[in-house]
Amino acid sequence: MKLIAKLGLALIAVTAGATCATAASTYPDRPIRLIVPFSAGGTSDVLARAVGQKLAEAVGQPVVVENRPGANGNIGSDAVAKAAPDGYTLLLAADGTMAINPTLYPDLPFSPEHDFAPITRVAVVPLVIVATPSLKANTIPELIELGKTQELDFGSAGAGSMGHLSGELLAHKTGMKMIHIPYKGGSQAVGDVVSGQIPLLITAMPVVDGLLKDGKLKAIAMTSAQRFAGTPDIPTVQEGGVAGYDSPSWYAIMAPAGTPAPILDKLQTDLGRILGEPAMKARLQDLGAIAVSDKREDFAKHLSTDIARWAETIKATNITIQ
Repeated sequence: MKLIAKLGLALIAVTAGATCATAASTYPDRPIRLIVPFSAGGTSDVLARAVGQKLAEAVGQPVVVENRPGANGNIGSDAVAKAAPDGYTLLLAADGTMAINPTLYPDLPFSPEHDFAPITRVAVVPLVIVATPSLKANTIPELIELGKTQELDFGSAGAGSMGHLSGELLAHKTGMKMIHIPYKGGSQAVGDVVSGQIPLLITAMPVVDGLLKDGKLKAIAMTSAQRFAGTPDIPTVQEGGVAGYDSPSWYAIMAPAGTPAPILDKLQTDLGRILGEPAMKARLQDLGAIAVSDKREDFAKHLSTDIARWAETIKATNITIQ
């Protein structure tokens, strides 16, 4: 009986392996949904459409971008976590949802590390700290000096967004007095900064690029550790004397946990090739992003590190979602 049981288990394992291999060999044979858990027109949406178009060409099937915004990305992400793990529903994930929300939302309906299969990051997006032109600070040292003598309001795309956390991290590291003003999107805060209603905004470059060129806003610094090749004249916060400050956003493609490894490997390979193309690198740079790709296991480690890093910052600064 034991021998029969072992043979049965072996047969099941072989059958399951063959099924996965067959699924991967024919994948995809119908359109793929790429869920963006934020509104249309934002950075994640634009990235999803740029990468999705090239992925569709690579796999020979349409990649349909679907926006499902709400709750800082939690609604759309949860929908993907609960989708069939067959490779036909993917998530354009953002670090705000995957690395920050686990600490901000004690009742988060999904686990970024257990309910998703990491495939690869696709882009790193340095944020830029911009100011209304009348603000009496043009550099990080001047901003720090000003922020130690008076409260400075700063806007972001919303409570818990990377812009929000970047500002809180800056205040924590420098002793500045910064008051967060949440908006429903980075673009909605721009008008208030241009008019001087609030002095500062931390957002992605495409949101403010035209206004910087027109002189309606001024750039103080980039939040990334290195200067962004698309705006090489804008220094970093680290260059302004804040050691160890590094707070760019990243975006990635993830699938529901349990998606067969051969399908994940195929997607990672195709996306890696796409993101390595000079045309795609140039396209993403125009969007204020840096094209990147990871091995699946490296992305998983990066995610775990970021969850722990932001948990420490959130607890140290007492950030909560109201």
